[in-house]
Amino acid sequence: MGFVYLIGAIISEVTGSSMLKLAATSRGKLPVVIVLFGYLTSFYLLSLALLSIPLSFGYSVWSGLGTALTAIVGFTFFKEEVNTQTIVGILILIIGIVLMRI
Repeated sequence: MGFVYLIGAIISEVTGSSMLKLAATSRGKLPVVIVLFGYLTSFYLLSLALLSIPLSFGYSVWSGLGTALTAIVGFTFFKEEVNTQTIVGILILIIGIVLMRI
């Protein structure tokens, strides 16, 4: 069940982080509400995940995959620049997470 909570925490964190850009440029309050809800939900689910997953692994997966997925959202929806360094960095994050679990 810990991994289910961890996946939910990652999705919530990516949602909150992705909405930060809209919150900064939008006049409406909905993006801000989504940012707050995303982060609060993410931290709550992460705390539940850490009841059964080691802190070092759980936090590294949460932050690493959250970073990688947020970058992908930036490329896809906000048309941010994709370069070789960014791709290599994301791959290094993923390799590091895999190595921690082996």
